Amino acid sequence: MQASVIIPTYNRRQWVGEAVASVLGQRGLGSGRVETIVVDDGSTDGTTEYLRDRFGHAIRLVVHQQNSGVAVARNTGAAVARGEWIAFLDSDDLWLPQKLARHLAFAEGNGHAISQTNELWLRNGRFVNPRQYHRKQGGDIFVVSLERCMISPSAVLIHRELWNRYGGFDPSLPVCEDYDLWLRITCEQAVGLLEEPLVIKRGGHFDQLSRRFWGMDRFRVASMVRLLLSGRLAAQQAQALVAVLERKCTILANGAAKRGRPEEAERYRALMEEARRYAEQRWPGLPLGGDPR
Repeated sequence: MQASVIIPTYNRRQWVGEAVASVLGQRGLGSGRVETIVVDDGSTDGTTEYLRDRFGHAIRLVVHQQNSGVAVARNTGAAVARGEWIAFLDSDDLWLPQKLARHLAFAEGNGHAISQTNELWLRNGRFVNPRQYHRKQGGDIFVVSLERCMISPSAVLIHRELWNRYGGFDPSLPVCEDYDLWLRITCEQAVGLLEEPLVIKRGGHFDQLSRRFWGMDRFRVASMVRLLLSGRLAAQQAQALVAVLERKCTILANGAAKRGRPEEAERYRALMEEARRYAEQRWPGLPLGGDPR
């Protein structure tokens, strides 16, 4: 099996069928080389029955009895996957028909254990241009990835060995689980970029995770602290991380103080101090602070 495509879904019956069909409609791939795994993460809207009726044995359907979160759903799919390569597709996104064939050829031809394609953004039914700071990048993208998630799950392709090495998505994170994994990988691995836009990323609908959780930087800060204390970073990487961490913690602390939550504000200030002390002890003389970009 060359590749496994994993589609996690939760109460998205109105979206997931199009996502699955876009994978089953991939062109330029030999028969039996790709499997499509859909993980229904405890849906209550009839998603399971809909998928069985519409796609039958064309997909491998894994059903969670309870909603466990997108990190667990993706990890479940990867655990049963048989492919040498692992790809993901969010259930509200779509692939263009040539996506997987071109992406596999690019990754294998250039020796990229992790790579991504560009995307087309569809917002409320209209194509829009991503802002400059959202544009995909390749190579050493660790520093720029500290600010925001720079790899879309729907656009990534990962070799099985690399996936196993880094252990998948953190199931304790309800959001920003992708940000967390990409940081752990990009601090040590370069990312290939296939410039061609081969994914349609649909947004603007009410059930997106980014709309259900306020203060996404809370989770990014937690990921950065864990990575810093892991001892895996080089000095310059730690320097960049501490700068971004301090900026995010300052914003979170000020926001908590304005909302009348002094203990929460103090917790973020303490995190800043802990991170700075660790970096100063680990890398004596390392300049800290300033813009890492």
